[in-house]
Amino acid sequence: MMQFVPWQNVSDWHCKSCGYCCKLYSVVIGVGEWLNIVKSFGAETTVAGLDKLYIKRCSDGDCSFLCNASENYYCGLQKMKPEACKLWPFKVLSEPKYGEFKQAAFDYGGIRLYIYADTMCSGLRYGTPSWDFRYTTLKELAELALGVRQVQYKTTRAGAFRPQQKWGRQLFP
Repeated sequence: MMQFVPWQNVSDWHCKSCGYCCKLYSVVIGVGEWLNIVKSFGAETTVAGLDKLYIKRCSDGDCSFLCNASENYYCGLQKMKPEACKLWPFKVLSEPKYGEFKQAAFDYGGIRLYIYADTMCSGLRYGTPSWDFRYTTLKELAELALGVRQVQYKTTRAGAFRPQQKWGRQLFP
Protein backbone atom coordinates (compact mmCIF):
# COMPACT_ATOMS: atom_id res chain seq x y z
CA MET A 1 0.00 0.00 0.00
CA MET A 2 1.39 3.37 -1.01
CA GLN A 3 1.86 5.85 1.80
CA PHE A 4 2.92 9.42 1.30
CA VAL A 5 4.48 11.94 3.65
CA PRO A 6 4.67 15.69 3.09
CA TRP A 7 8.02 17.07 1.96
CA GLN A 8 8.58 18.92 5.24
CA ASN A 9 9.08 15.52 6.95
CA VAL A 10 11.96 14.69 4.58
CA SER A 11 15.48 15.76 5.47
CA ASP A 12 16.99 14.72 2.15
CA TRP A 13 16.72 12.28 -0.74
CA HIS A 14 19.27 10.61 -3.00
CA CYS A 15 18.64 7.85 -5.52
CA LYS A 16 20.34 4.61 -4.44
CA SER A 17 19.93 2.94 -7.85
CA CYS A 18 18.08 0.05 -6.20
CA GLY A 19 15.54 -0.20 -9.03
CA TYR A 20 12.54 -0.73 -6.73
CA CYS A 21 10.64 2.15 -8.31
CA CYS A 22 10.92 0.40 -11.69
CA LYS A 23 10.02 -2.97 -10.22
CA LEU A 24 7.05 -2.02 -8.04
CA TYR A 25 5.09 0.49 -10.12
CA SER A 26 3.48 0.66 -13.55
CA VAL A 27 4.52 3.85 -15.32
CA VAL A 28 1.66 5.93 -16.69
CA ILE A 29 2.76 7.98 -19.70
CA GLY A 30 1.18 10.89 -21.52
CA VAL A 31 0.41 10.88 -25.23
CA GLY A 32 3.52 12.94 -26.09
CA GLU A 33 5.72 10.62 -24.04
CA TRP A 34 4.07 7.62 -25.70
CA LEU A 35 4.78 9.05 -29.17
CA ASN A 36 8.46 9.60 -28.35
CA ILE A 37 8.87 6.07 -26.99
CA VAL A 38 7.01 4.47 -29.90
CA LYS A 39 9.07 6.42 -32.46
CA SER A 40 12.33 5.32 -30.85
CA PHE A 41 11.54 1.80 -29.64
CA GLY A 42 8.28 0.68 -31.29
CA ALA A 43 4.71 0.26 -30.08
CA GLU A 44 5.51 -3.10 -28.48
CA THR A 45 7.31 -1.24 -25.65
CA THR A 46 4.03 0.26 -24.46
CA VAL A 47 0.59 -0.98 -23.51
CA ALA A 48 -2.82 0.74 -23.45
CA GLY A 49 -5.17 0.44 -20.49
CA LEU A 50 -8.82 1.44 -20.52
CA ASP A 51 -8.02 5.13 -20.15
CA LYS A 52 -4.23 5.33 -19.74
CA LEU A 53 -1.02 4.46 -21.57
CA TYR A 54 1.77 2.57 -19.82
CA ILE A 55 5.32 1.44 -20.39
CA LYS A 56 5.24 -2.31 -20.93
CA ARG A 57 6.48 -4.49 -18.11
CA CYS A 58 8.60 -7.62 -18.46
CA SER A 59 7.37 -11.04 -17.38
CA ASP A 60 9.01 -10.54 -13.96
CA GLY A 61 7.13 -7.24 -13.52
CA ASP A 62 10.08 -4.91 -14.09
CA CYS A 63 9.83 -1.91 -16.38
CA SER A 64 11.09 -2.95 -19.81
CA PHE A 65 13.56 -0.04 -19.79
CA LEU A 66 15.13 -0.92 -16.44
CA CYS A 67 18.86 -1.46 -16.95
CA ASN A 68 21.19 -3.23 -14.53
CA ALA A 69 24.93 -2.82 -14.18
CA SER A 70 26.27 -4.86 -11.25
CA GLU A 71 23.14 -4.35 -9.14
CA ASN A 72 23.10 -0.62 -9.91
CA TYR A 73 19.86 -0.01 -11.75
CA TYR A 74 19.18 2.89 -14.07
CA CYS A 75 16.64 3.99 -16.67
CA GLY A 76 17.29 3.22 -20.32
CA LEU A 77 15.12 6.21 -21.23
CA GLN A 78 17.34 8.92 -19.75
CA LYS A 79 16.92 11.25 -22.75
CA MET A 80 13.12 10.79 -22.81
CA LYS A 81 12.34 9.65 -19.27
CA PRO A 82 8.60 10.06 -18.50
CA GLU A 83 7.59 12.77 -16.07
CA ALA A 84 6.31 10.22 -13.54
CA CYS A 85 9.79 8.65 -13.44
CA LYS A 86 11.55 12.01 -13.18
CA LEU A 87 9.46 12.94 -10.17
CA TRP A 88 9.46 9.62 -8.30
CA PRO A 89 9.46 9.13 -5.30
CA PHE A 90 7.68 12.47 -5.15
CA LYS A 91 4.19 13.52 -6.16
CA VAL A 92 3.86 17.19 -7.10
CA LEU A 93 0.19 18.17 -7.03
CA SER A 94 -1.97 21.26 -7.36
CA GLU A 95 -4.23 20.06 -4.49
CA PRO A 96 -3.31 18.43 -1.15
CA LYS A 97 -4.42 14.89 -2.04
CA TYR A 98 -2.70 13.06 0.84
CA GLY A 99 -3.53 15.38 3.77
CA GLU A 100 -1.25 17.49 5.96
CA PHE A 101 -1.60 20.36 3.50
CA LYS A 102 0.49 22.83 5.53
CA GLN A 103 3.43 20.41 5.66
CA ALA A 104 3.06 19.55 1.95
CA ALA A 105 2.67 23.13 0.66
CA PHE A 106 5.52 24.47 -1.49
CA ASP A 107 5.44 27.82 -3.25
CA TYR A 108 7.22 28.18 -6.56
CA GLY A 109 7.07 31.52 -8.38
CA GLY A 110 3.70 32.37 -6.85
CA ILE A 111 2.25 28.93 -7.58
CA ARG A 112 1.16 26.82 -4.61
CA LEU A 113 2.07 23.16 -5.04
CA TYR A 114 1.75 20.21 -2.68
CA ILE A 115 4.69 17.83 -2.61
CA TYR A 116 4.60 14.38 -1.04
CA ALA A 117 7.16 11.55 -0.89
CA ASP A 118 6.39 7.86 -1.37
CA THR A 119 7.62 6.07 1.76
CA MET A 120 8.58 2.98 -0.30
CA CYS A 121 11.75 4.73 -1.45
CA SER A 122 14.83 3.73 0.57
CA GLY A 123 16.66 6.89 -0.55
CA LEU A 124 14.54 9.12 1.70
CA ARG A 125 15.98 10.44 4.94
CA TYR A 126 13.43 11.76 7.40
CA GLY A 127 13.71 14.81 9.62
CA THR A 128 13.98 18.56 9.17
CA PRO A 129 14.60 19.41 5.49
CA SER A 130 18.22 20.23 4.72
CA TRP A 131 19.00 23.50 2.95
CA ASP A 132 19.98 21.64 -0.23
CA PHE A 133 16.80 19.58 -0.28
CA ARG A 134 14.55 22.58 0.41
CA TYR A 135 16.14 25.01 -2.05
CA THR A 136 17.53 22.88 -4.86
CA THR A 137 15.83 19.45 -4.95
CA LEU A 138 12.30 20.74 -4.33
CA LYS A 139 12.80 23.62 -6.77
CA GLU A 140 13.86 21.13 -9.45
CA LEU A 141 10.84 18.89 -8.70
CA ALA A 142 8.50 21.89 -9.05
CA GLU A 143 10.15 22.93 -12.33
CA LEU A 144 9.92 19.39 -13.74
CA ALA A 145 6.25 19.12 -12.77
CA LEU A 146 5.41 22.53 -14.24
CA GLY A 147 7.29 21.83 -17.48
CA VAL A 148 9.78 24.65 -16.86
CA ARG A 149 12.69 22.19 -16.79
CA GLN A 150 13.37 18.98 -18.71
CA VAL A 151 16.87 18.03 -17.58
CA GLN A 152 17.41 16.45 -14.17
CA TYR A 153 20.35 17.17 -11.89
CA LYS A 154 19.31 16.67 -8.26
CA THR A 155 16.40 14.30 -8.92
CA THR A 156 18.29 11.42 -10.53
CA ARG A 157 21.24 9.22 -9.68
CA ALA A 158 24.53 10.91 -10.59
CA GLY A 159 26.31 9.05 -13.39
CA ALA A 160 23.32 6.77 -14.02
CA PHE A 161 23.14 7.25 -17.77
CA ARG A 162 24.93 4.62 -19.83
CA PRO A 163 24.78 5.86 -23.44
CA GLN A 164 26.05 2.63 -25.01
CA GLN A 165 22.83 0.78 -24.11
CA LYS A 166 19.62 1.63 -25.97
CA TRP A 167 17.14 0.02 -23.57
CA GLY A 168 17.01 -2.11 -20.47
CA ARG A 169 16.16 -5.64 -21.50
CA GLN A 170 16.62 -7.72 -24.57
CA LEU A 171 12.85 -8.00 -24.62
CA PHE A 172 12.74 -5.80 -27.74
CA PRO A 173 15.90 -6.60 -29.72
